[in-house]
Amino acid sequence: MGSARRIAGLRPDGSWDLPDRLNMADQCLSHPEDQIAIIDLTGAQRRDICYGELAAMSDGIARALAPQVQRGDRVGVLLGQSPWCAAAHLAIWTLGAISVPLFKLFQQDALRSRVQDAGLSLVLTDPGGAALLGGLATPLIASEIGQDGPPVARAETGPEDPAVLIYTSGTTGKPKGALHGHRVLTGHLPGVSISHNHLRAGDCLWTPADWAWIGGLFDVLMPGLALGIPVVAARLDKFSPQACADVIAQGGVRNVFFPPTALRMLKVADQAIPGLRSVASGGEPLGAEMLAWGQKAFGLTINEFYGQTECNMVVSSCAEDFPVHPGCIGKVVPGHQVAVIDDTGEPTAEEGDVAIRRGSASMLLEYWNNPQATSEKFRGDWLITGDRGVWEGDYLRFVGREDDVITSSGYRIGPAEIEDCLLTHPAVATVGVVGKPDPLRTEIVKAFVVLKPGRAASEMELQDWVKHRLAQYSYPREVAFLEDLPMTVTGKVIRKELKRKAARECKK
Repeated sequence: MGSARRIAGLRPDGSWDLPDRLNMADQCLSHPEDQIAIIDLTGAQRRDICYGELAAMSDGIARALAPQVQRGDRVGVLLGQSPWCAAAHLAIWTLGAISVPLFKLFQQDALRSRVQDAGLSLVLTDPGGAALLGGLATPLIASEIGQDGPPVARAETGPEDPAVLIYTSGTTGKPKGALHGHRVLTGHLPGVSISHNHLRAGDCLWTPADWAWIGGLFDVLMPGLALGIPVVAARLDKFSPQACADVIAQGGVRNVFFPPTALRMLKVADQAIPGLRSVASGGEPLGAEMLAWGQKAFGLTINEFYGQTECNMVVSSCAEDFPVHPGCIGKVVPGHQVAVIDDTGEPTAEEGDVAIRRGSASMLLEYWNNPQATSEKFRGDWLITGDRGVWEGDYLRFVGREDDVITSSGYRIGPAEIEDCLLTHPAVATVGVVGKPDPLRTEIVKAFVVLKPGRAASEMELQDWVKHRLAQYSYPREVAFLEDLPMTVTGKVIRKELKRKAARECKK
């Protein structure tokens, strides 16, 4: 794939281009000062932020942080798509500290678990984010704290030095912090470029995905800055096909990463968007029908890609290089080694566990303060993704997940965090949360609840309980009340039985 051209992030021999000194702030601010870095559509009028201005914003924040932030400290970033979000991460990396992205739709309980686990005392945010934090950490308004002065010298960091701590969605328990080194950006560059038919001069990137997640931060924002491709920042309080089309037109967008749910919403509205050069999508297979619609609506073939928070952008389609096979997520991206392995850890031609060999530049260093989870993530030299797959030639077909992740509206939602939240309600005795198939959202969150004797609670009451404590997208859209739940002999809820029950409801 792409053998006839130089692939970003790789040397000509296909090895990773990882110098001894590597700081992602350097990577992202290495272009001419007058070149456009970010196209800001968050205000009343479009505003172009050039690299020189972005560097000044970042340095101003770094000067303000320097007296209170040491190398290796964690600093939160609670900001939506905006130039200040980019500047905040760059400032933290400049100091050799570790940035921790936080999502603006999180409520107190979801924020608290991440703030406490990461040991955050400072969070760069805006006034709205400061109100969300309450007393969990000290909020610093990123747009107000900047201090004037000469350019700030960037910390002498290397590829393995910690740089960013991104929390998973909690698919098999509480959310885990995936700690990445400064090499993580280089590890994304080949796959990001390939998924957009090889990014080039004249391109312009955007995604409706929030920059608090790895998909927004390292599939779009930071690779765009590193490669010199303008990135559009837009505030969509709620995704709609027309608002999406407006952003693309106003920003001159040429390349979009669309989560599958956004594509489905566009398809339902039959929203055509001309003028794009590439559309990439990841998170779940799209299928032949969606690919055919994309060809009609965009005039191009959607490129699917694959990865996860722990090791991202390792497989991708690239319509410019090879035919796309519906149901397959593409071929292995150069620089990564991906296999389907059996229970013994050996590669197999049959269905098995999708695994990635150690040495991938986008692979996590470890789970934060969780050596047991780090150990369990690996089988020998292979990182086990938790997904099942099978090879069709050199194309990887995604079969499904082994865990209980819920994929809803493009978000990956872990049931354990929702169950823990519902169990704090005074009327709830036990609960099991699963994904129920949904034609628009892929799945919806469904909660099966057993109430305490003599206690009562309505569906709306329990929905609001979660809405106001976790992320608004993770509340159960359906609540069923049962007398008991299927349990193992050790007292664990058998989610598989609940998933089958939810699936049967869809067939009635």
